[in-house]
Amino acid sequence: MDQKENQFKKMTQTPVKRLILTLGFPTTISMLVTNIYNMVDTYFVSSISTSASGAVGVVFGLMAVLQAFGFMFGHGAGTNISQSLGAKKVDRALQFSATSFYVSIAASLMVTIFGLLFLTPFMYLLGSTDTILPYARTYAFFILISAAAMVSSCVTNNILRYEGKAMVAMVGLVSGSFLNIFGDYIFIRIMHMGIAGAGLSTCISQYISAAILIMPFVSHQTVSRFNIKDVRINATILIKIITTGFPSFIRQGMASIGTMVLNRQAGFYGDAAIAAMSIVGRINAFFFSASIGIGQGLQPVTAFNYGAKQYKRVRHAFNFTLMFTTGVLIVLGALGIIYSKELITLFRNDPEVIRIGHTGLIYQCLALMTVPVCMCGNMQLQSVGRSGPATILASLRNGIVFLPLIIILPSVFGIFGVQIAQPLSDVISSIVTVPFIVSFFKSIPKEDEKLQRA
Repeated sequence: MDQKENQFKKMTQTPVKRLILTLGFPTTISMLVTNIYNMVDTYFVSSISTSASGAVGVVFGLMAVLQAFGFMFGHGAGTNISQSLGAKKVDRALQFSATSFYVSIAASLMVTIFGLLFLTPFMYLLGSTDTILPYARTYAFFILISAAAMVSSCVTNNILRYEGKAMVAMVGLVSGSFLNIFGDYIFIRIMHMGIAGAGLSTCISQYISAAILIMPFVSHQTVSRFNIKDVRINATILIKIITTGFPSFIRQGMASIGTMVLNRQAGFYGDAAIAAMSIVGRINAFFFSASIGIGQGLQPVTAFNYGAKQYKRVRHAFNFTLMFTTGVLIVLGALGIIYSKELITLFRNDPEVIRIGHTGLIYQCLALMTVPVCMCGNMQLQSVGRSGPATILASLRNGIVFLPLIIILPSVFGIFGVQIAQPLSDVISSIVTVPFIVSFFKSIPKEDEKLQRA
């Protein structure tokens, strides 16, 4: 049996729970390690000054822009590749993989050029204050230089996941994260390069990680390839990649805009407020990564089996993922509430940062248990190509719901409004998501085209 047939059998016949956990566990490890790096990076930078710590929160908006392009092309290609392989259309899968890879690099280079030309106004736009600006400019310079690696890594990582090779993807991401942590220690603590050391470490590790992630495609471990001859700049391929991946672009793009507005609103209360909310965001992202990693195991399972018309497996996959991720976040949220002050102090032992961050983290942890509904609903619809509803859901948490809250609440409640805007947005977004989920499952056949038990 050749590689393509093995892949088809694995994705359509392996018991759903086992398949999701098998695909999701490596992604969870990757995301946990990546977020541990982000937290360690914040820890090292926070040791420089409160303003330097705030710079990490500002530049996070830039990283979200790069991730928006990476995830758009990665999820857009991955979903279509997985559905094509499920339908046994291999040539079409090759066109999706090659086109997404090269176009994503071109998009990242445009961001780099634009960012370097307008670096100072860009940092102010992302919420930098005058005192944070020197640190933000330095850190952002290295992030922009590594843009091509960041974006292409998102594409290769997601294609590997959608092909069911999450373990291979994990190696590339984890390797880069460990190198980044080691580089932070060397450049900041040993060589005393300050925030430039954090940026240089990120840049080097991103390119090494990108090289590792591209190796499976070069060494023929995957069905997908990056042959130039397979690139198709036409409506059939490129537009389908963009429309399918557009919910990811909106989700990450809204994260960038949301971070920008959050920084500006927090900035009215000083650099300590920006630093505190940045730390809360990093801790929350770490907790969330434990759940979203398993959630991303749902995407290839859904896309492949939807393409193969195995609808019972699609239903089973969603229900299991929703229950599993909700349970994980309930536990982590409880731990975050119990140790909230200690967690904030770990990053910055500044009384004002601790005061603001402590309250913000408690409310964020209380809302964590509602996030899987929004997350799973968005992933489910995107994976089956329902880009319209998926885009709406993707824009909720950090956009349609969050932006009015982060603008209005601080004017009424002061800094408390900044602290509760995201948790309240999470709860409202999850409630709005429920009708979309119910409607989708009512719209698909109750029986498989070829009956096969999960």
